Amino acid sequence: MDEALLRSLTPGVLAALVSRGADFAAAEDAVQDALVEAVRVWPGERPRDPKGWLITVAWRRFLDATRSDAARRRREDRVEVEPAPGPAPAADDTLQLYFLCAHPSLTPSSAVALTLRAVGGLTTRQIAQAYLVPEATMAQRISRAKRTVSGVRLDRAGDVATVLRVLYLVFNEGYSGDVDLAAEAIRLTRQLAAAIDHPEVAGLLALMLLHHARRAARTAPDGSLVPLAEQDRTKWDTRAIAEGVHALQLALARDRLGEYQAQAAVAALHADALSADETDWVQIVEWYDELVRLTDSPVVRLNRAVAVGEADGPRAGLAALAPLDPALPRHTAVAAYLHERAGDLATAARLYAEAAHRAPNLAERAHLTGRAARLNARRPR
Repeated sequence: MDEALLRSLTPGVLAALVSRGADFAAAEDAVQDALVEAVRVWPGERPRDPKGWLITVAWRRFLDATRSDAARRRREDRVEVEPAPGPAPAADDTLQLYFLCAHPSLTPSSAVALTLRAVGGLTTRQIAQAYLVPEATMAQRISRAKRTVSGVRLDRAGDVATVLRVLYLVFNEGYSGDVDLAAEAIRLTRQLAAAIDHPEVAGLLALMLLHHARRAARTAPDGSLVPLAEQDRTKWDTRAIAEGVHALQLALARDRLGEYQAQAAVAALHADALSADETDWVQIVEWYDELVRLTDSPVVRLNRAVAVGEADGPRAGLAALAPLDPALPRHTAVAAYLHERAGDLATAARLYAEAAHRAPNLAERAHLTGRAARLNARRPR
């Protein structure tokens, strides 16, 4: 049985049922029944139109479930006549499913989980493992999300920005368990880019590819973090970089700049440098200026302070950092780095130790603790 085929067809089948009037939760139950039937029947003889077969079987299961539930009999008047078997329609309803799973009534964590379940085709167990939570907890989260969107009508254009935020959240979860969420986010964003012509979709895909290209160089053999400036750039994935740069160039040519395109431009400048010393920090600062204009995000301003420190010197970077809230994530680590660059090793060591205490994971904590220890060892006694 080709599990990859079933997984790729699932979103379109689910979207087809939802577009015909099935509520989300009931539609997903029917699709799961159809998938079970496919696993049983297809090894003997796979249908010529697998998607059409799944839609037909899932729709029948939905009708059967609707008719057997006395509490929902009134819905039968709204249920369409079962479509005749035949090829699945060429139109792909998956785009509507993206918008439904990223509905503004959902919390970000629920939207991400529902997207992975409905569009990504992942099991509840896989999603729970990726988020390091019990399967029962994730099942409840997904169940609540499905109930929330069950009454939502897909009769209006969805918000692309919301969908992109959800996919960006998926990408930033990275890797844990047996599911590579960064790779999954790239797969889903490719799918979205094929369905919708939008420069920010292409910009997000470019950003993901350019960041993911550096993955093999981000950790040492012992699992410790390797900062960007110290990474072995021969380990970067040049094919992913080339694809990301191409997608970014096509997006920028549309002259509708958005935050993901600007972030991708920063990543492309890093990818273009053969060594850390060759990085064009002046251009990177200019792109961060664009990002500040687009988002006015404190996190963007924090990253800009680092770039200013590289382009104009650490004192300029500290001046750019000064107006920002010290409670910002990574603020203390950035301050430590800039003080180190400025030669104030005592302050830098103290700040690295503080940043390690606040680090969100063990790898980052170990990295920052190591930086503090090295600086303390260099200080005169």
